[in-house]
Amino acid sequence: MLLALLVSTVLVLIVVLIHYEVLRFTSMLLPHMTIRPRQLILAVILAAFFAHAVEVWLYAIAYYYLADAGIGRFGGTFQNQFSDFLYFSTATYTSLGYGDIYPTGELRLVASIESIVGLMMIGWSASFTYLAMETFWPLHAERRHRRRRPPR
Repeated sequence: MLLALLVSTVLVLIVVLIHYEVLRFTSMLLPHMTIRPRQLILAVILAAFFAHAVEVWLYAIAYYYLADAGIGRFGGTFQNQFSDFLYFSTATYTSLGYGDIYPTGELRLVASIESIVGLMMIGWSASFTYLAMETFWPLHAERRHRRRRPPR
């Protein structure tokens, strides 16, 4: 159980750092981008999605190695292919939890913590997106107002 707790702690720290850095980089880059407001908001969404994808893959890789190390197994429709680890990680990170693949042994702790981390990161992305939209949404009206002005 100690190994699963240690691995979970390390994974949480790495996921938080990944998310922080992706959102920080995005927030630094956005003011310098000379694209339409719609595209700015799309950039925010893509950056958040990228961060989540990296984090899901990180957990999938961890499951792959942890299952190989023998601290737990997967049951259900699991076929021991990397796509199964990735699928399970995605379902767990999003708290969807279909249940067709399930962890046993100490991997249950890792999976439980992944779902908590996923919820937190999704919430963080939602608040970051809200702040970006609050900043860039008014630019739609400014662009529309500039287009309607008659030429001098």
